[in-house]
Amino acid sequence: MIADGARPNKPGEAEKCAATRAIIDEVDWDCEVHRNFADNNMGICHRISSGITWAFEFVDRAIILEDDCIPDPSFFPYCAELLNRYEDDDRVMMISGNNHLFGHAETKESYYFSRYPHYWGWATWRRAWEKYDLNMTQWPEIRDRKLFDQYFAKRSERYYWEAIFHLVYGGKVDTWAWRWVYSIWANSGLCATPARNLVHNIGFQADATHTHTKWDQVYSLLVAEEMSLPLTHPVTVLASSDKDQLEARLRVAYHSTGLLYVWNQFQLFKTLVRRTIRYTKSRLAARHSGSDSPHLVDLPVQ
Repeated sequence: MIADGARPNKPGEAEKCAATRAIIDEVDWDCEVHRNFADNNMGICHRISSGITWAFEFVDRAIILEDDCIPDPSFFPYCAELLNRYEDDDRVMMISGNNHLFGHAETKESYYFSRYPHYWGWATWRRAWEKYDLNMTQWPEIRDRKLFDQYFAKRSERYYWEAIFHLVYGGKVDTWAWRWVYSIWANSGLCATPARNLVHNIGFQADATHTHTKWDQVYSLLVAEEMSLPLTHPVTVLASSDKDQLEARLRVAYHSTGLLYVWNQFQLFKTLVRRTIRYTKSRLAARHSGSDSPHLVDLPVQ
């Protein structure tokens, strides 16, 4: 059990934290309870990431649920079986209980592999979490060399993710989750994704830390469904490109307003300016050489 401390500027939060922690004392089934309760508020990023690191001091695998994530009971045998099946497969870095394709994950198998991690109810291993890079150490090089472009089918997707990683790397967003996405991509990792959504996130209230914007609300419609057992496994351990492309289109569409939209439009404007400069230079070069056909000159992309 991992819990953060109360924020000093939030009246009544200390009492809520105390009441929440008291619930843990009511556990009466046969198990061993470990507690990691922060005395002071650490924030979402450091509290959750440090808590997961702490948990892996006791175990080599874990199923992770935040307080607002309500799973269908079938989520647990699904995670348990895949934790055993892929425990030594370094290609698989996490097991998600979420499917954000709204019923369009058409597959005969119980799950598929994706480049996109979802973490409203998930599981992983110590060997994968050891690759979690809190500081996103290699992000400047990855950004400048466009090493993540292999994950993007369209320019708008690259702008979307560059905006996110830019904000997180600069400390503008207090999140552990985007750093986990970065860490998985930096290690070419895959996420096992169920063919149907197994966890319902109820944390979309106005006082939510992150999931309070209008484009987040669409995900509140995803209810927890039951996974059919026994599981049917994919034949290969490869990303399902068709489902990932649909995921990318939906994600960019849902986040087409706000700060990320402004960032995307700025990047598109820069692209238009570069193209205009390149065309103008080619025309000038053609005139200088006396040729009617323009000679295109590529400019380095900054």
